[in-house]
Amino acid sequence: VQLQASGGGLVQAGGSLRLSCAASGLTFTVYTMGWFRQAPGKEREFVAAISWNGGRTSYSDSVKGRFTISRDNGKNTVYLQMNRLKPEDTAVYYCAAGPVDVTVHDGYKHWGQGTLVTVSS
Repeated sequence: VQLQASGGGLVQAGGSLRLSCAASGLTFTVYTMGWFRQAPGKEREFVAAISWNGGRTSYSDSVKGRFTISRDNGKNTVYLQMNRLKPEDTAVYYCAAGPVDVTVHDGYKHWGQGTLVTVSS
Protein backbone atom coordinates (compact mmCIF):
# COMPACT_ATOMS: atom_id res chain seq x y z
CA VAL A 1 0.00 0.00 0.00
CA GLN A 2 1.25 3.46 -0.88
CA LEU A 3 -0.19 6.85 -0.04
CA GLN A 4 1.77 9.55 -1.83
CA ALA A 5 1.08 13.06 -0.53
CA SER A 6 2.09 16.12 -2.52
CA GLY A 7 1.35 19.81 -2.90
CA GLY A 8 3.03 21.21 0.17
CA GLY A 9 5.23 24.29 0.07
CA LEU A 10 5.81 27.80 1.35
CA VAL A 11 2.92 30.25 1.26
CA GLN A 12 2.17 33.59 2.84
CA ALA A 13 -0.51 33.97 5.44
CA GLY A 14 -3.89 34.35 3.80
CA GLY A 15 -2.85 32.27 0.83
CA SER A 16 -4.02 28.88 -0.41
CA LEU A 17 -2.59 25.46 -1.13
CA ARG A 18 -4.09 22.22 -2.40
CA LEU A 19 -2.70 18.95 -1.12
CA SER A 20 -3.18 15.70 -2.99
CA CYS A 21 -2.77 12.12 -1.85
CA ALA A 22 -2.65 9.38 -4.45
CA ALA A 23 -3.36 5.87 -3.16
CA SER A 24 -2.29 2.57 -4.64
CA GLY A 25 -2.27 -1.04 -3.56
CA LEU A 26 -5.58 -0.86 -1.72
CA THR A 27 -9.26 -0.87 -2.51
CA PHE A 28 -9.64 2.87 -2.23
CA THR A 29 -13.42 2.95 -2.18
CA VAL A 30 -13.78 0.95 1.04
CA TYR A 31 -11.77 3.40 3.11
CA THR A 32 -12.43 6.62 4.90
CA MET A 33 -9.61 8.99 4.00
CA GLY A 34 -8.18 11.43 6.48
CA TRP A 35 -5.68 14.25 6.71
CA PHE A 36 -3.60 14.78 9.83
CA ARG A 37 -0.81 17.20 10.63
CA GLN A 38 2.12 17.46 12.99
CA ALA A 39 3.69 20.79 13.84
CA PRO A 40 7.25 21.01 15.21
CA GLY A 41 7.32 19.95 18.85
CA LYS A 42 3.65 18.99 18.88
CA GLU A 43 1.67 15.79 18.64
CA ARG A 44 -0.02 14.73 15.44
CA GLU A 45 -3.57 16.03 15.20
CA PHE A 46 -6.63 15.30 13.12
CA VAL A 47 -7.47 17.78 10.36
CA ALA A 48 -10.24 16.35 8.18
CA ALA A 49 -11.82 13.12 6.98
CA ILE A 50 -14.12 12.01 4.18
CA SER A 51 -16.23 8.88 3.88
CA TRP A 52 -15.75 6.30 1.17
CA ASN A 53 -18.24 7.91 -1.20
CA GLY A 54 -17.61 11.51 -0.23
CA GLY A 55 -21.03 11.82 1.34
CA ARG A 56 -19.80 12.68 4.81
CA THR A 57 -16.96 14.87 5.97
CA SER A 58 -15.52 15.92 9.30
CA TYR A 59 -13.18 18.76 10.25
CA SER A 60 -11.27 19.91 13.27
CA ASP A 61 -12.51 23.16 14.75
CA SER A 62 -9.24 24.87 13.87
CA VAL A 63 -9.71 24.40 10.11
CA LYS A 64 -13.49 24.33 9.74
CA GLY A 65 -14.61 26.89 7.19
CA ARG A 66 -11.12 27.28 5.72
CA PHE A 67 -10.20 23.77 4.56
CA THR A 68 -12.17 21.43 2.30
CA ILE A 69 -11.55 17.72 1.89
CA SER A 70 -12.67 15.92 -1.26
CA ARG A 71 -11.93 12.71 -3.11
CA ASP A 72 -11.97 11.33 -6.63
CA ASN A 73 -12.53 7.59 -6.46
CA GLY A 74 -11.84 7.26 -10.17
CA LYS A 75 -8.32 8.54 -9.55
CA ASN A 76 -7.80 6.97 -6.10
CA THR A 77 -6.94 10.42 -4.82
CA VAL A 78 -7.97 12.55 -1.87
CA TYR A 79 -7.48 16.31 -1.74
CA LEU A 80 -7.24 18.99 0.91
CA GLN A 81 -7.96 22.51 -0.28
CA MET A 82 -6.53 24.93 2.27
CA ASN A 83 -7.62 28.56 2.12
CA ARG A 84 -6.94 31.57 4.35
CA LEU A 85 -3.84 29.85 5.69
CA LYS A 86 -2.38 30.96 9.00
CA PRO A 87 1.14 30.60 10.41
CA GLU A 88 -0.26 28.11 12.94
CA ASP A 89 -1.19 25.82 10.03
CA THR A 90 2.53 25.19 9.49
CA ALA A 91 3.09 21.44 9.82
CA VAL A 92 3.83 18.23 8.02
CA TYR A 93 0.53 17.01 6.59
CA TYR A 94 -0.17 13.29 6.33
CA CYS A 95 -2.91 11.43 4.54
CA ALA A 96 -4.27 8.20 5.92
CA ALA A 97 -6.75 5.48 5.04
CA GLY A 98 -8.82 3.55 7.51
CA PRO A 99 -11.93 1.43 7.99
CA VAL A 100 -13.33 4.05 10.36
CA ASP A 101 -16.15 6.52 10.58
CA VAL A 102 -15.28 10.12 9.71
CA THR A 103 -15.86 11.09 13.35
CA VAL A 104 -13.26 8.60 14.62
CA HIS A 105 -9.75 10.03 14.75
CA ASP A 106 -7.85 6.83 15.37
CA GLY A 107 -7.85 3.39 13.80
CA TYR A 108 -6.35 4.54 10.51
CA LYS A 109 -4.55 1.62 8.95
CA HIS A 110 -2.37 3.10 6.23
CA TRP A 111 -0.31 6.30 6.30
CA GLY A 112 1.51 8.40 3.72
CA GLN A 113 4.94 9.95 4.11
CA GLY A 114 3.80 13.54 4.66
CA THR A 115 4.21 16.84 2.86
CA LEU A 116 5.47 20.02 4.52
CA VAL A 117 3.34 23.14 4.58
CA THR A 118 4.98 26.34 5.78
CA VAL A 119 2.92 29.49 6.23
CA SER A 120 4.89 32.70 6.67
CA SER A 121 3.50 35.70 8.51
